[in-house]
Amino acid sequence: MGKLDGKIALITGAASGIGRASALAFAQEGASLAVADWDEAGAQQVAREIGARAFAIKVDVSKAADVERMVAATVGHFGRLDILFNNAGVCVPNAVHTMSEEEWDRTININLKGVFLGCRYGLPELMKQGGVILNTASVAGLEGHCGLPDYCASKHGVIGLTKSIALDYAQYNIRANCLCPGSVATNIMAPALARLSPQERERRLAAVVPPVVPINRAADPLEMARPAVFLCSDDASFVTGHAFCADGGWMGGHIYKVM
Repeated sequence: MGKLDGKIALITGAASGIGRASALAFAQEGASLAVADWDEAGAQQVAREIGARAFAIKVDVSKAADVERMVAATVGHFGRLDILFNNAGVCVPNAVHTMSEEEWDRTININLKGVFLGCRYGLPELMKQGGVILNTASVAGLEGHCGLPDYCASKHGVIGLTKSIALDYAQYNIRANCLCPGSVATNIMAPALARLSPQERERRLAAVVPPVVPINRAADPLEMARPAVFLCSDDASFVTGHAFCADGGWMGGHIYKVM
């Protein structure tokens, strides 16, 4: 018996990285999946890997019409929605004084507005029978990070939004939490960095200070999918309004390699 047997889950950003690993893990635990991503071919591949209990949806999470259609398609296909995992996000190193308004808007629109829109259209469905919202935040939503001002702002916003939703919708038997990854081996920066000149790419990456954490490596996406399963399952039935860190000890404190 799986931890998510019979549940209907919708995951954004599910074509790669944490979203893909989570979609596969949710399916292994018995859930049926709407696999949503801007990368339609990638989403279709993940749906094929899962099989008959999954279908793919192309979505731009920053567009209200797309998100409304995504939720409607999920409910139309499966009959209801039990789990909404707002995972889609972007991250591009930069500095405030060199960042364009368009770059700022893109990060906020995908990372924060996208979560709002997912909840805006997902909540009316969850309110019918109860359910779970999980939003991907970050340790960058709990502290400042060099070279990531827009990303930090967006992830701090996700945590605040999630806590408010947890309070407002507990009366409908809805739980809402954040997953806060540390360093994870994904391609989140690759698409945006690929559009930059080699010189600009080097400048921006140089602004990002790599973390020193007790577990001295980046996580595999599966190591984020496992806590996502927990937070969306009945094992976490009394857990809501929290920013759950899966960070290799990052937020435990700052350590220095002196030995």
